[in-house]
Amino acid sequence: MLAPSAPPRDLFAYRKFWAHRFGPAPFLPTTRAEMEALGWDSCDVIVVTGDAYVDHPSFGMAIVGRLLEAQGFRVGIIAQPDWHSTRDFMKLGRPNLFFGVTGGNMDSMVNRYTSERRLRHDDSYTPGGEGGRRPDRAVIVYAQRCREAFRDVPIVLGGIEASLRRLAHFDVWSEKVRRSVLLDAKADILVYGNGERAVVEIAARARAGEAVRAMRGIRGTVTIRDSLPEGWAVLDETRLEEERDAPAAGAEVASGEGTVVRLPDYEALAADPVLYAHAARVVNRESNPFNARPLAQRHGDKLVWAEPPAWPLATPDLDWVHERPFARAPHPALGDARIPAWEMIRFSVAILRGCFGGCAFCAIAGHEGRIIQSRSPDSVLREIAQVRDHTAGFTGTISDLGGPSANMWRLGCRDRRAQAKCRRPSCLHPTTCRNLGTDHAPLVALYRAARRVPGVKRVLVASGVRFDLAVESPDYVAELAAHHVGGTLKVAPEHTEPGPLALMMKPGPERFDRFRALFEAAARQAGKRLFLVPYFIGAHPGTTDRDMLALALWLKGRGYRLDQVLTFLPTPMTLATAMYHSGRNPLAPVRRGGEAVVSAKGLRQRRLHKALMRWHDPENADLLREALVVMGRRDLIGRGPHHLVPPGPRAAPPRRGR
Repeated sequence: MLAPSAPPRDLFAYRKFWAHRFGPAPFLPTTRAEMEALGWDSCDVIVVTGDAYVDHPSFGMAIVGRLLEAQGFRVGIIAQPDWHSTRDFMKLGRPNLFFGVTGGNMDSMVNRYTSERRLRHDDSYTPGGEGGRRPDRAVIVYAQRCREAFRDVPIVLGGIEASLRRLAHFDVWSEKVRRSVLLDAKADILVYGNGERAVVEIAARARAGEAVRAMRGIRGTVTIRDSLPEGWAVLDETRLEEERDAPAAGAEVASGEGTVVRLPDYEALAADPVLYAHAARVVNRESNPFNARPLAQRHGDKLVWAEPPAWPLATPDLDWVHERPFARAPHPALGDARIPAWEMIRFSVAILRGCFGGCAFCAIAGHEGRIIQSRSPDSVLREIAQVRDHTAGFTGTISDLGGPSANMWRLGCRDRRAQAKCRRPSCLHPTTCRNLGTDHAPLVALYRAARRVPGVKRVLVASGVRFDLAVESPDYVAELAAHHVGGTLKVAPEHTEPGPLALMMKPGPERFDRFRALFEAAARQAGKRLFLVPYFIGAHPGTTDRDMLALALWLKGRGYRLDQVLTFLPTPMTLATAMYHSGRNPLAPVRRGGEAVVSAKGLRQRRLHKALMRWHDPENADLLREALVVMGRRDLIGRGPHHLVPPGPRAAPPRRGR
């Protein structure tokens, strides 16, 4: 059971720090000259980020900066510093409270390397799209430079890179289990997930004189301790269920504090992939903020302690965050340089956070959580007006009204008591939960209100639509097709075969076919020529070459010639990564003798899976012909309508001598 927990505090309920008298800055300062122009002699908090500074609510450093500014703190930004020395890390001086360190909106390793581990030469979050402006493992490197620059200043880690590396995790780039990034970065505290509540509390307690490293009890944070504290009962999850003397169904509170879940030690996980799969299952089980317990994991002589996830933001809090005085533009020092990520979202409006789909390969639930946090219609409409009035180049089109999944706005569990107990990894798999609200009528009303905003000509939905949810509301599909698709709509079936789909936690192709029929009928009714752009994944754990061949034949039979395809990339803390590393399925109790989960790990096999999704590309023909021969499917080589690839060129006959 959980210890009694106080209700979450409103973000705007904290007493403001004295510096609020300066008021909001046009842009948060990035140089001493900008600080002096604002009348500042120092910064209370300095945020170091791997992204270019864009003052917009889609960029993490801007949200954290404006959030703390609203609490009365002076916040500076050091964006994409040169990490080869401490010079850039010292340019704003010593922060009074702490450094906030983030790798940016993407994990730096995902940002730098492809799924085939090739170096990327571009970076969407950098001026000009230039690659190489952030280091590998940026969170660790930036924290080290901050510590070298000002040894006694506390360091707070945050962002998706820190969030997904908060515990021992498998790292595909080094092919080993790595320690918590909090230890490797030698930081004081780590904030995981959407960190508004935690960041504000850390700043408030730091200004009161409390040492950041000593802070305890802040939801959504990870800290380092020497040992388990007194007064807690321990739920021991350090072994597989089959290897225990008795099942670990629960634990009783010893003296009122509550129960902490003890995970396998880092050293044990590094040596035992099967145990790693078990730990991944336990961590995933403790992800519902309404019933999650603290997690404790020993690393050598230190204990990494992860508090339960932060309480989701209520609608007024989320509205308040999005309505800070963002400049809604890149910092002027960046000039006219094109920042691809900014260009993509500059005319978009986010309406929600979180995703209850629970896809095994996706990091969204592990970072933002499964509880949908929705903005109010009034707040969304006000931001649309802000885009219209203050974003240069606006021509009347809102490019996206969405979020991680465009059609989860205001959806969630209808039974509060059931939600408080639920530990399901997905609300949609293997079937839609009977307690899940699926009514899209409020979202349709929001779309219609957005279209009525003066000066707005079109409102598009470019975020991915969860099609297995949309089929529950045909009226939503009709509204979407009639008014909110600019020509193509992204959806993600991911695969067609039951084996991979079960491990992905995705629906079968019959749900996609049903959505496709609804969508195409709605497009015809609206007199529009629209197309679905389906996304599929190759090389996902549990996917065989024959599964990929079946997918290729399915694509060909339906006339799909895909331009963009995805090859599975193991990212920290996802269930699919645990499958890839361990060869076991953490969706069920993990057993040493259990059925193995195969994964395509060799470069050639991964390329084959990608090639099968692009069966029509002539460059893939040689590889496909060879694979079809090995699989005993020569019948698919030829020039007929039922063939997958044409035959290879015949060698010219030898010339006969005279």
